[in-house]
Amino acid sequence: MNHIVTAQDAVTALADFMEPTDAELDAIEQEMPVILADVDLLDAHIATIDRTPTEVDERRIRRARRRALAARVALVNRAAGTSLPGGAA
Repeated sequence: MNHIVTAQDAVTALADFMEPTDAELDAIEQEMPVILADVDLLDAHIATIDRTPTEVDERRIRRARRRALAARVALVNRAAGTSLPGGAA
C-alpha cells in the first residue's frame, strides 16, 4: 500500500496563501447587495420551474428583477464615483 502523504503535503503547503486578501473580501462585501438580489431573483424563478407562474409569481419575479437591476446600478454608480480623478463630473 502506497501512502500519499507527500502529495498531500505538496497540495496543502500553499493553503495559507490561497486565502482571499483583505482587498478581495472588501470587493465581495461591496458586491453583496447585488449577490443577494440575484439570489432572490433566482429563487423567484426556481419557484416556478415546474408550474405555470401565477400573477403573484410574476409580480415576485418583476420585483426581484427590479431589485437586482437597482443593486447593479447602485454598485456601478459607487464604483464610478470613486474612480473619477479629481472629482470630475
